[in-house]
Amino acid sequence: MKKIAWVTDSTAFLDEELKKDPDLYVLPMTIYMDEKEYQDGIDLTPEQFYAMLETTSTIPKTSQPSVGVFQNLYEQLSQSYDAIISIHISEKLSGTVSSSRQAAQLTSIPVYTIDSEILTYPLTRLIKYGKDLLANGHELEEAVAKINDMKKYGDTYVIVGSLEQLHRSGRLKGLSFYLGSILDVKPIIQIKDGALQIKEKVRGAKKAKQALTHYLKAAYEQNPIEEAYIFYGLDDSEASLWIKTLSELFPKTTFSAYPLGAVIGVHAGKDTLGISWFAQYEY
Repeated sequence: MKKIAWVTDSTAFLDEELKKDPDLYVLPMTIYMDEKEYQDGIDLTPEQFYAMLETTSTIPKTSQPSVGVFQNLYEQLSQSYDAIISIHISEKLSGTVSSSRQAAQLTSIPVYTIDSEILTYPLTRLIKYGKDLLANGHELEEAVAKINDMKKYGDTYVIVGSLEQLHRSGRLKGLSFYLGSILDVKPIIQIKDGALQIKEKVRGAKKAKQALTHYLKAAYEQNPIEEAYIFYGLDDSEASLWIKTLSELFPKTTFSAYPLGAVIGVHAGKDTLGISWFAQYEY
């Protein structure tokens, strides 16, 4: 049996199981703020980031691990593993996938780079799915193919927590920011084929959550959803309350909440709330 290493980036959420996994390696994103450079999850926590965001006069920026960083890791792993599955944040949101692919051409170990077309916990779920496939006897190439197939069944919707932060990061035009701030407009962002697009705009947080609940209901009627993932910016209290409501509406669905992390917070803000699920997947 081949020994497989898994590589991801710091936009993925690591639970206790994955933190202890000896075959999983995480490369941190970089956050630039106040003329300083921080390694996401290493020397800057989401709590520290959001606290600094309240006082900073500069626009925070992020960047992916370099080709060289990937190459060094892959060469190290080649000493102990037969192949690498490297799965990362959507290529349309970051250059991380590109860095991995370029590094793979510079190393001798086989590297299967996967564009997850997603971020945060749904990305993590793809990693867990792939590890389960290998543990259940699937061949490496078959597992990679199934991961790529599973991501096609994912749906993700986000209520942007801060129009100001979205505006400052360059993701929203000035007029849209002004009108949205005055009218309490909540843009609902859908991640589709790895890219961000506006699904609709509603007035107020309550109606925005109702819209997301409606999307889940429509998907559930097509194919019952076993798991759904709620994610949040900083405070999980709103996510916990929403899970309680959703659990009553969808008693056969398991809901769980996960933080978005500092890198996503650079663009979306601390009050961001979202939901994601996979319509189906097979082992």
